[in-house]
Amino acid sequence: MKLLLRQRIFSWFDSYDIYDDCQTLVFHVEGKLAWGHRLEISDHTGKYLGRINEEIFSFLPRFSLYVVENDTKIGEIKKEFALFRSVYTLNCADWSIEGDWVSWEFSVRDGQGNRIMEITKELFHFSDTYTLEIFQEEHTLLCLMIMLAIDAANCSNN
Repeated sequence: MKLLLRQRIFSWFDSYDIYDDCQTLVFHVEGKLAWGHRLEISDHTGKYLGRINEEIFSFLPRFSLYVVENDTKIGEIKKEFALFRSVYTLNCADWSIEGDWVSWEFSVRDGQGNRIMEITKELFHFSDTYTLEIFQEEHTLLCLMIMLAIDAANCSNN
C-alpha cells in the first residue's frame, strides 16, 4: 500500500492530508494547540483514530502514541543519538527505524529484518511531502504515526 503524505501550506498548526495511490483522501491529520507537537489523526470521514503528543521535557525528541480505544497510550517513539544517520526506537513493537544522514529516507523493519515500511521525502514541493510504502497493511495507523513523529522531530530540530 502506498500513501502520499502532504503537509498543508496555509495552516496555523501542523496539518496534513494523506492520499492513496488513486489520489483519494484516506486520512487527515490536524495539529492542536499544545506544548510541543500534538497531532490528531482521523479517517476521511472525520472519525478520530488516534494522536501523537511530543514530550517536551526530553533531551532528544520523544513522542507518545495514543489510539482511539479510550485514548489508550500504546507506546513511544524517540530519537536516539547517532552519528551520520537518523535512528529512532519504538517501544510498542520490535521494529527498528533507520534513516539516511539527511533524514529524507527511512526504513522500518521488524525484529527478523522484514520490511514494514519505506519512507521517502519528495523534493521540490512547497510543503513537506512524503511517500510511504507500507508492506503490512494491518500496521497502517502505527506506520502513519511513526512518519508524523519523524517529521515533527525534524521540524523541532530545524
